[in-house]
Parts: sequence; C-alpha cells; structure tokens
Amino acid sequence: MRILTKVATLVALSVFLVTAGSAVDVIKIGVQAPITGKYANEGQSIDNGVRLVIDQINADGGLLGKQLEVVTCDDEGKAQKAAICARKLVNEKVLAVIGSYTSGATEAAQTTYYRNKTLQTSDGTSDSLTKHKYWTFFRNSFQNSAQATFTANYFVKEKGYKKIVVISDYSSYAVGLADSVTKAIENEGGKVIYQGKIKSGTQNFTAVLTKIKSMNPDAIYFSGYYTDGGLIRAQQLQLGIKADFIGGDSNDNPDFMKLAGKSAEGTYMINFPTPDFLPYDAAKKFMKDYNKKYGKDPASVWALMNVDGLSAIVHAVRETKSLDTKTISNYLHKLKDFPGITGPVSFREDGERINTKFNVYQVQADNSYKIVNK
Repeated sequence: MRILTKVATLVALSVFLVTAGSAVDVIKIGVQAPITGKYANEGQSIDNGVRLVIDQINADGGLLGKQLEVVTCDDEGKAQKAAICARKLVNEKVLAVIGSYTSGATEAAQTTYYRNKTLQTSDGTSDSLTKHKYWTFFRNSFQNSAQATFTANYFVKEKGYKKIVVISDYSSYAVGLADSVTKAIENEGGKVIYQGKIKSGTQNFTAVLTKIKSMNPDAIYFSGYYTDGGLIRAQQLQLGIKADFIGGDSNDNPDFMKLAGKSAEGTYMINFPTPDFLPYDAAKKFMKDYNKKYGKDPASVWALMNVDGLSAIVHAVRETKSLDTKTISNYLHKLKDFPGITGPVSFREDGERINTKFNVYQVQADNSYKIVNK
C-alpha cells in the first residue's frame, strides 16, 4: 500500500513539474479588442496582426528561448466587457496586453492592468489615457490634442473655413476629440458655429442635419466612429447640405464607404498615414505577409499601430533580457526611434508616443485616397 502511495505521489509530482515547466516555456500575450460587435473588423484586424507577428517570432526561435502564446478576449468595444477582459487576461498571467481599439474600453481596463503590473499598449487616442501616468500603459498611436492642432491648422490656415460645425457621439474618445478640435480652431482664429452630439447607432440623423442646414456651414467635422460617420455623410447630401464633410481618424475604415455609398466621394479623412501611404519597407512587408496569411488587408492603420506596440515590447524584452514588467517599462519609457512599421516609435515618461504625423485624405470615386494637405 505504501509503495502504491509513493508511486502515486511520484506520478503527481511528475505531472506538476511537466505542467510547471511548460508554463515557464511559454510567454502569454493578451489581445483585448472588439472581435464581435460594430467595430469587429477593426478588432479582428488587430488580433490578426498580433497573431501574424507572434507566429513569425515563434518561427524564428521565440523570445528569450520561449514560445509566445496569444490569449484573446473580446470586449466588443464596451467598457463593461473591457473590465471583464482585464480580469480574465490578468488571471491568464499575460505579460502584456495589446488593446483595446476604443478609448473607453481601454480606460475601463487600465487600472486592473496597473494594479497587477501587466503592460498595456493601445491605439486609444483620448488624452485622458495618460493622465494617471500608469507605468504599465503605453500609447501606440497619437493623442487627440495632437490631432486637434493639426485639424484646426488645416481648417483655418489651408482651407479657410469661416463657419465650422463639430459633431461627436457621446463616447469619451469622440467628445474629447470634438472639444479639442473646437478649442484648437478658436485658438487659430476660426469659428465653430455649432457643436452638437448624436447618439451612436441611431441610423437616422436628419433632425440634427436639418438644424445644421439652416446654418449654411462651410464644413461639418465628425469626431465619432465610421459606423455613424458613413450614414451622416450620406444623409447630409440627401438633404442638400453642400458643406465639406471631414471625418476624424475613427472614420477611416472601409465600412465608412459601404455605409456612405456613392456619397463617400469627396469626403475628407484626417488620420495617421494609412498603410498604402506608409513609406517604410517594414510596412510594405507586413502588408504583404498579412494579405498572404488572411487573404485581405487590415481594416485600417490601427492594426499596424498595435503591431508596433507589440514589437516595441518584444524589443524591450530582448534588450533587457527580462520578463519583469517594471524593467521592461523602464526601458520603454526611454525608447527613442525604434523602427516601427508606422514610423519611428518613441515614448515619453508618461507613456505617450511622440513625433506625430497626420495626413488629410480625400476619398475618390473608386474609394481610393488622395493626400490633399500641404
């Protein structure tokens, strides 16, 4: 009986050691993104991009001699789901989390990652994301205030708009961007004749557009997401409003064109350089590899931004030869000009990415983009 007990104990110990050894040999990377819901094509592109890069790293021998594993959690772009994802990914003991796509979902998860010393990099653009100065957080895109300064200069100095309308939905991202753009326009000497909000997902925006029509604006700027922007643009032209329509960065998505239909032609988009216009060899290779693996291109530049966030973390691990998140964070806070696929990646002490670059694109008849800013 004692022999059987000893054998059972040895077997249990062996299983434990094998399991523990396997866990040690795997580094988990989390993806928090809207895999389903109205932003699904963006979230899926982010997840696909991360998995592509992880597969390539593993094929080259892994990271510090260990294989990487992706753990994905679908937050649907919603704050409540994001909080659940944060707890799930922390319990999975991921080293870092890539995401989320929306600022609201990103912010809802931030504190959980900070308290558990889990690194997070996101394309969320709300300025509030770096207000806490969490050492665990790094923005892989650029903040609203930087985009607002660029937008205001283009509106007032280049286009000479005299009467500007600014519309947002009620999300923290869109409101923050709209407020920043309005303030920046006024600082440039321009005039915002109306600033209003729409309820995302409403489908019918004729009430607010009819009100705007009577003001005879030169330009309508929408800071919300493409799921509403495409419809607003289509309904604007149906009502005979001749003002230029300019979408903020989150309108830059193929589904904007589908929703706007033929009305998409002539629309302006303000965003970071899109994948087609990125002048870097690494970007061209990524796009080729992505298309080969998935049979299509990423939905927008956001997937590439998140890949750069992941790549910066991987680079920091290799350089420090450490999986201690504080050590990795200290390295990233001093990172300068890491060669990302969206351009050089550098971070400030508060986790903010610096050296911003924006373009203004005009949608052509075939839905292609043409850069129109100086």
